[in-house]
Amino acid sequence: MRKLASVQTIIKTEPIEGADKIELAFVLGWQCVVNKGQLHAGDKAVYFEIDSFLPVRNEFEFLRSNSYKNTNLMGEGFRLRTLKFRGQVSQGLLLPVTVFSEIPADIEVGTDVTELLGVKKWEIEEAASSGGTIIGQLPMDVPKTDETRVQADPELIQEFAGLEYYISTKMDGSSHSVSVDGDGFHVTGHNYEYKNDGKSGFYELVKRDNIEEKVMEFYKANGYNMLTIQGEFCAPGIQKNRLKLTRSEWYVFTVRIDGKRVGLKKMQEICEALSLNMVPIEEIGTDLPSKYPTVEALLERADGEYPNGGRKEGIVIRPTEPIFSKRISGALSMKVVSNKYLLKNEE
Repeated sequence: MRKLASVQTIIKTEPIEGADKIELAFVLGWQCVVNKGQLHAGDKAVYFEIDSFLPVRNEFEFLRSNSYKNTNLMGEGFRLRTLKFRGQVSQGLLLPVTVFSEIPADIEVGTDVTELLGVKKWEIEEAASSGGTIIGQLPMDVPKTDETRVQADPELIQEFAGLEYYISTKMDGSSHSVSVDGDGFHVTGHNYEYKNDGKSGFYELVKRDNIEEKVMEFYKANGYNMLTIQGEFCAPGIQKNRLKLTRSEWYVFTVRIDGKRVGLKKMQEICEALSLNMVPIEEIGTDLPSKYPTVEALLERADGEYPNGGRKEGIVIRPTEPIFSKRISGALSMKVVSNKYLLKNEE
């Protein structure tokens, strides 16, 4: 599970040219603009990631002028996004541990305090409207898709040492999946299963492309217990349609058979057999750290545009065959979201 708020150590601070009251502080692979003198190298601080939604409480009131939101989906709170101060990118929020009375002074670095501080992940109304009528939680074999950003855990880069890896394009849309198990065929979004009642844009794509029939036939022919296909649903009206599509499309990024993620080659074979689009594969290589040893190198690699000219969201990096990672308690994988994309498109 993603640590939206965690206790971390300040790596260093740096002045900002021409700024008297603010400076840069670095934590993990991120940089944040903070009040000058508030934090020092070696200090413990609470780091709140981009896309965190903070509750209304006195400690966050200074965010009200540029971060306050009140929506039907999320309620009241403060949404963290990438900002720019005096020409410097600020990615998230850093506050001293001492600001929060519920956090003990001797708390260990790395401790997840998301739930303790009432932090949620920001969800936009557009993503909710692409689903339809909710009929239940996610089925057992459909995990939530929320890749770890490399800035949040730079040491993930070294886990790719010596491994064959692939880099895919991060398509800018809404996560949707289809799955089959003993209870039948399921259509899901990021959080819920949806009903086939004409109100789901993704369900309409499933029907348009005969996906249910093809997946059910494939599932039965191979004698699987469970089959899950996850992808990014992109369409006019979703995430501002940065791919500039004229009709809805679905780009597969994960296939699971009987509870286990398959490798790249098997996923390509299944997508070809079912006539499904895959996310574009940009690169296949060996020993990622030797080519992209730092967060900065990967951020540069993540920049670019989609074929029709919209700013690319970023990239996703995985081994060509799944490898378990203790750091993220699951299959090794990470995403790199372009800073240029964040600055241009986050609102």
